[in-house]
Amino acid sequence: MLRNEKILITGVTGAIARPVARALARDNEVWGAARFTDPALRAELEAAGVRTAPIDLETGDLDALPTDPTLVLHYAYTRRPSGEFEQAIRVNAIAPGRILARCRGARAALVVSAATLYSRHDDPYHAFEESEDVGFVAAPWGPSSPVSKVTLEAVARFCAEAFELPTTIVRPSVPYGCAMDMVTNEIDAVLDGRPVFAVHDPQPLSVIHIDDMIEQIEPLLAAASVPARIVNWASDEVVTMQEVAALAAERAGREATIQVGAPPGVALGAVVDTRRVRSIVGPCRRRF
Repeated sequence: MLRNEKILITGVTGAIARPVARALARDNEVWGAARFTDPALRAELEAAGVRTAPIDLETGDLDALPTDPTLVLHYAYTRRPSGEFEQAIRVNAIAPGRILARCRGARAALVVSAATLYSRHDDPYHAFEESEDVGFVAAPWGPSSPVSKVTLEAVARFCAEAFELPTTIVRPSVPYGCAMDMVTNEIDAVLDGRPVFAVHDPQPLSVIHIDDMIEQIEPLLAAASVPARIVNWASDEVVTMQEVAALAAERAGREATIQVGAPPGVALGAVVDTRRVRSIVGPCRRRF
């Protein structure tokens, strides 16, 4: 684990960034940046030793950010509907560029993208490699997401080279073990008697536990480079939405109802090639 660093974490109230900030605050000076619309989340983070910095990426208000962190972890992200792509790009691409420029003296940056930017493939079990096509995929639940992630990565790559800021861009697939994630939402649906929605039968996912993600931050930062290094982020395990629902139903003594419907252009699976990340961080310690 990292020690004695001054770490800036953006989007710190998010389900993934929040446990990261709490864990790193034990041995580091952690600054957590977000809008903090929920006072309870801010109080929780401050109680864990995180120094909170209110910012607004849409308006460009970054005055509360420190200018001298040794490490930058960028998690901040907004999902916008159709008609708000301009706002989404301002928050998801332009604002991160301004943050990286402000913190250009950092030793390294970790920029969190997503594996959902890979172009659609007809094989749901196709394991996407980092060099494959991106952007040709639909996301009806967040129409701005694919283009936002592509533009985020472009800006991060520019900043790495323009400011000589060693950067790792990670593309996480499906985290679990958080307060809110795809797996948790699916389990909640089973417990509540609601249907689980899938886009294909089967719908396979590469998964990774949040505790593994926290432990792997240090080697991912150590691998940061100029030009930026792009890395899929997942364990080697692949599970399906159907298997998760069946397991939840078995454990809880409930019935699982799965509704399958694939809107045009939607990815049929979320499986990623993990050879590159394994060479950097080694094996994951948790199994689904």
